[in-house]
Amino acid sequence: MSALIHQFVVHRLNLADDGKLHFIPRSSCFEANKEIETLAQQLHATFNSKPGKGVGGFAEESDNSFPNDLSQVLQSEMEFHEFSVKSGQFLLQTLAKEEMVETGFLIFSQYEYLATQYLLIALIDTKQHVAVNQQMDLDYSDHLDFSKMQLAVRIDITQWQVTPEQFRYISFLKGRMGRKVSDFFMQYIACEEKVDVKQQNKQLMQNVDDYLSQEQCDAYEKNQHRGSVASYFKEKVEEGEDVSVEEIAQFLPKDEDSGQSFSAFNDQQEAPLEQSFQPDRSVIKSLAKFSGSGGGVTINFDRPLLGERILYDPHTDTLTIRGIPPNLKDQLLRATKG
Repeated sequence: MSALIHQFVVHRLNLADDGKLHFIPRSSCFEANKEIETLAQQLHATFNSKPGKGVGGFAEESDNSFPNDLSQVLQSEMEFHEFSVKSGQFLLQTLAKEEMVETGFLIFSQYEYLATQYLLIALIDTKQHVAVNQQMDLDYSDHLDFSKMQLAVRIDITQWQVTPEQFRYISFLKGRMGRKVSDFFMQYIACEEKVDVKQQNKQLMQNVDDYLSQEQCDAYEKNQHRGSVASYFKEKVEEGEDVSVEEIAQFLPKDEDSGQSFSAFNDQQEAPLEQSFQPDRSVIKSLAKFSGSGGGVTINFDRPLLGERILYDPHTDTLTIRGIPPNLKDQLLRATKG
């Protein structure tokens, strides 16, 4: 499924020889073509694949003109290019105010994907590539480094216009660069976080385990249900869509006597989950594996192995592994020889 591009423009934040950060705008938006469509599609997919996103909406009390400017763009009262330049200049001011230096290409992409309108804003740096030409000389070129995307925000325009009261139409990368960085990018577009997505995903996994524990399922059946939920999560991550408690309930058993489903079980919790929220890619792994590290020890193994090849004794806090992996066994034998 490809994205339908409405507007696409790239500006630049550059650190000049004078040591000051400068905003260098492009003179106009790009004409939508196959190359731009591919680039926008890659941006969309990269954003979807990034873990640890936050969710929120525009702050109700803010002097930031970003929400109002975007409304004017959608009502054809402001040109998209003018909006992007004004927004880029405000980002420069925000960086200066926070005494931060971030460089790269500032991309504004307004597009439609699966009948949903989006605005994606990302600051992407470059990395140098080396190629050998026909004269056997080295050619150097700079490429956008999507894999290192750290600063990006996506606004679900459709949800903002239809159900703004849900306050979950903005998603942004929290990244690994520190809270201050994501905070300044939220401030840049006047975003306020309302839903702790990581906590919601963590609580969901706990609720799934608790629900399966009370159902009369054997270990094999439980792992089958977890695998179905993991496949559902993977699909939603790739599509960039929210997971739904109601949809997850379809992959879990239903009590035939009481008629209770997972969604009803969730509603009975002291702090029920949001009915829908963004999926965290790390959940897929936790549904399939047990993993942990600490004190110089790192262990991970497939869930079906618990009770089979791997036994846990909570009284002695020990794991017994039957059938050591050959490469590990070889290392252990050599280390203990003599």
